Amino acid sequence: MSITTKVTASERMINLLDDNSFVEIGRLVTARNTDFNLQQKETPTDGVITGYGIIDGNLVYVYSQDISVLNGTVGEMHAKKIVNIYKLAMKMGAPVIGLIDCAGLRLQEATDALNAFGEIYLQQTMASGVIPQITAIFGQCGGGLSILSSLADFTYMEANNAKLFVNSPNAIDGNDTDRCDTASARFQSEEAGNVDVIGSEAEIIQQIRQLITIIPLNNEDDTSYDECTDDLNRACADLGSCVDDTAIALAHISDNNFFMEMRGSYEKSMVTGFIRLNGVTVGAVANRTKVYDLEMNLIDEYDAKITWRGAEKAARFVTFCDAFDIPVLSLTNVNGLAATMNDEKNLAKATAKLTYAFANATVPKVNVVIKEAMGSAYVVMNSKAIGADIVYAWPDAKIGMMDASQAARIIYADEIGKSDNAESLISEKAAEYESLQINAVSAAKRGYVDSIVEPVDTRKYLIGAFEMLFTKREDRPGKKHGTV
Repeated sequence: MSITTKVTASERMINLLDDNSFVEIGRLVTARNTDFNLQQKETPTDGVITGYGIIDGNLVYVYSQDISVLNGTVGEMHAKKIVNIYKLAMKMGAPVIGLIDCAGLRLQEATDALNAFGEIYLQQTMASGVIPQITAIFGQCGGGLSILSSLADFTYMEANNAKLFVNSPNAIDGNDTDRCDTASARFQSEEAGNVDVIGSEAEIIQQIRQLITIIPLNNEDDTSYDECTDDLNRACADLGSCVDDTAIALAHISDNNFFMEMRGSYEKSMVTGFIRLNGVTVGAVANRTKVYDLEMNLIDEYDAKITWRGAEKAARFVTFCDAFDIPVLSLTNVNGLAATMNDEKNLAKATAKLTYAFANATVPKVNVVIKEAMGSAYVVMNSKAIGADIVYAWPDAKIGMMDASQAARIIYADEIGKSDNAESLISEKAAEYESLQINAVSAAKRGYVDSIVEPVDTRKYLIGAFEMLFTKREDRPGKKHGTV
């Protein structure tokens, strides 16, 4: 499949799907509205090509907006074609992929176009959690279309020319594109977190094709398993040295070092993505304190804290995994919640969402404490207390309320105040507290850790745990839905 610099709506679909597999639906549909001289304009396919095809043997439904027809604007019939694709996809239990290149609402159709937007939103809402929804933005995606892309499970965006916005950057008070291009792929991926992956058109097409092969096609029939060609007992010799950059650690653990990171440019202190264990797709969430490039040069460094953006990022990912029966693995290295003015505004609610996501998920859940697990941050990171099925810890892991020295200063404040050698007393009491309260063995004795495993053996223990949990069934109280 060749991908050129400038491609049409139909070429994008051809590039995305397996050769000769695309079947168009609604090719003869045109606009019905005749106001404002629309009857004098040709509107073939009403600006959107819709149909179905195959990606690596998997059925998918696709729509691709055609910027050459009325600037790809969404009108009544345009929307009805997309709605029809969604209805077929729901009947068949197959993903929907939207290729976006659109100038927005078709002004000539007014309320008909507005109603059309709403009909698409309704279908997306009904499909949420039933079939995967993927959008890829190759041109404009503004106003109401930004809601459409955000209702999807995964959003891809072309790095240089695509635009995603609710309001144009120049329409925001005190801003213009020279100061901050809020519609750019960089802003939307790094600052807003609305985009999972950015890249060239060719890269995006390949990423979507790969994603389709590793996630379930719907919430009931999972055919995403693959034959494992990696050694199930493979030792991960260098895993202990990856404790800081858990994206690298996850790749080491995974079959054939496969790791597909999602929202990788947003809040890098929290890693989310997919790995494979014994051919099964597993959703991974991990705290990260350092980021290295391919040459192992240090790029960024973070405190071992949960930020509000990190909590929101992880919660959304865990919710997706639970909806589609994808097991969840967490690597925990956190010693608290972030203490900044910005975090204080949002952290309580975001952390509550993360707690809810882990606790509410009924899929197999395994946690590995790889370094620190302190305070409330430890509890919300998929701890045994909120429903983790299996918890492992590396031998040097620390699990407890707080740093031993801080705890000693609080517990023995009176003795320290009266001591002639306060620092020596603090060291003595901290060592005592650490041996009794904050090491992996202490947590295991209390049942909060199931096994202490060496980093080198982590992969085989995880494969064994998820194999054991494969047929897990867990009920929840009868209710319409939660409110968090």
